[in-house]
Amino acid sequence: MSGGTRSGRRIVVTGAAGFLGSHICRALLARGDEVVGIDNLITGDLANIEALFADDCFSFQRHDVSSFVHVAGPVDAVLHFASPASPKDYLEMPIQTLKVGSLGTHNLLGLAKDKGATFFLASTSEVYGDPQVHPQTETYWGHVNPVGPRGVYDEAKRFGEAMAMAYHRYHGVDVRIVRIFNTYGPFMRPGDGRVVSTLLVQALAGEPLTIYGDGEQTRSFCYVDDEVRGFLALLDSDEVGPINIGNPNEFTIKQLAELVIEVTGSTSTIVHEPLPVDDPVQRRPDITLARERLGWEPVVELREGLERTAEYFRGR
Repeated sequence: MSGGTRSGRRIVVTGAAGFLGSHICRALLARGDEVVGIDNLITGDLANIEALFADDCFSFQRHDVSSFVHVAGPVDAVLHFASPASPKDYLEMPIQTLKVGSLGTHNLLGLAKDKGATFFLASTSEVYGDPQVHPQTETYWGHVNPVGPRGVYDEAKRFGEAMAMAYHRYHGVDVRIVRIFNTYGPFMRPGDGRVVSTLLVQALAGEPLTIYGDGEQTRSFCYVDDEVRGFLALLDSDEVGPINIGNPNEFTIKQLAELVIEVTGSTSTIVHEPLPVDDPVQRRPDITLARERLGWEPVVELREGLERTAEYFRGR
């Protein structure tokens, strides 16, 4: 698409070449916004946004937002999605994860303040840790081990929320905070260590499906199109948040593995490995706030979402 800037807003998206970031860039461009994507490509992949370079309303900077961020010209919103986001990634890159959640958030809040822009923080259900309250509401403060291996991600996001609220209260920056629950769909990295991509890739290759522990731990899986619809609803609202955006349908990991085998028609068997440290036993969002304040709820069922995602991995 060509023809220069459209009538939409000019939006900075960090983590633009990542799984969620690339979907957000496409959704914003599709509705007429101009997008400045930023990514240092440590977990992002330019292939995810390759098609966007033909759009005059998309530009890209390769940059680590843990260092000072400069964007010339007006900016209407800053969407901060940059961070390693799967346990495999943030356990391999603990320092970068802490830095992008702290220094990166600080730099981007500074950019938003300077430009008079809305700041949108991609936070996570991991702020609830291994929850003692179920399902998790936004008023729950969480049960996080700050010195455990997962603390690098959990605490970086918790700090990011605190920093965003400090800028909101002290500097009057317009803030949105979303807490993201397990999301899956096309453009996931096959080797990212997330449970859906791992199981789908194993099933399509006819390899044994790896389950940690007894597989009775639960997660709630939201298809990426639903998730992005929730992000845009929050961005366009007057809500500060935090607001949970996730699918309230809860599945055990064992149920997920069995459904993956069914959807792919795989002959794979299931094998069990030891449970990682501080792995949450239960995870399910209470989405009452999202329903009431944003008019949002997910519509894509797990089976349909897995079929679409399997199709994407087959294509790779």
